[in-house]
Amino acid sequence: MTQHILILPGDGIGPEITAEAVKVLNALKVSDNLDIEMTEDLVGGAAYDAHGLPLSDETMAKAQAADAILLGAVGGYKWESLDISVRPEKGLLRLRSEMKLFANLRPAFLYPQLADASTLKPEVVAGLDILIVRELTGGIYFGQPRGIRVLENGERQGFNTYVYSESEITRIAHVAFKAAMKRNKKLTSVDKANVLEVTELWREVVDTVAKEYPEVEVKHMYVDNAAMQLVLNPKQFDVMVTGNMFGDILSDEASMLTGSIGMLASASLDENNKGMYEPSHGSAPDIAGQDLANPLATILSAAMMLRYTLGREELALKIESAVSKVLDQGLRTGDIYLEGMTKVGCREMGDAVVAAL
Repeated sequence: MTQHILILPGDGIGPEITAEAVKVLNALKVSDNLDIEMTEDLVGGAAYDAHGLPLSDETMAKAQAADAILLGAVGGYKWESLDISVRPEKGLLRLRSEMKLFANLRPAFLYPQLADASTLKPEVVAGLDILIVRELTGGIYFGQPRGIRVLENGERQGFNTYVYSESEITRIAHVAFKAAMKRNKKLTSVDKANVLEVTELWREVVDTVAKEYPEVEVKHMYVDNAAMQLVLNPKQFDVMVTGNMFGDILSDEASMLTGSIGMLASASLDENNKGMYEPSHGSAPDIAGQDLANPLATILSAAMMLRYTLGREELALKIESAVSKVLDQGLRTGDIYLEGMTKVGCREMGDAVVAAL
């Protein structure tokens, strides 16, 4: 049965990196009879320029109908002056919210070939393999009320609401525990329970869910300490689970342990493993259109799509093996380049992965 993939390139380097991932998927259609059909549409600033909205209702309907979504990146300097209600990022948030993509999986895996590309000493990061499970549709990014108001004294005040329900915490905890069971059976839950009541509840609920997974070793860690420990001793972590804002920050920090955020894929899943797949990095407008971007995070996101939504684990492994082969060949985009390697552009890197397949 043909599976339908919606491609949303977005802004900045988004069209360049998604083009390379599509190139890889098309190669698998030929070599491995991958039965998919891909269509493309607009999101983010590109959608605003065309429709006056960062995500049209028509595109939202296509996303709901698709089996999976592959997204590039959204945002850029061009749209920063827009009202916050129509900024490019709102299109991304709408997709996550309306499709109920509550579970964000961000693997921070260090390819051995890139140990010297990390800013930390190779012995600190060699062998790194962390999975960060981030709650994606709750917390302070979605909490109400929110806004900017004028106080009685005339001073303006910005306010946001940090809120999590017990059911929201329970479902993301189950995702994390199930992931830990398939890995090394170690889970670190990150919170700020010494200051924030919402994360005090988070900790209590995680401990309750933990009783259903007695084989998993559970540790709780305050977010400030977790940020420090990721740099000090990152290999102590296996699976980390945390809320929306903390997960956003910690996963970007973890990405730099791997040499570049240009290597970090991600999956955002609903309760049925339907998902949206995207690199963890932004739209990088400063290098857009110059064939400088690293497409590997997007290509690896396509591998995650094959694994989690399309049920083709063997093809996911095939892509990941191809990426490893390309790194073995010494090919590097600028973000992971080291002296003695061969610097290539976005398109050439994509071609190399296809050749390695």
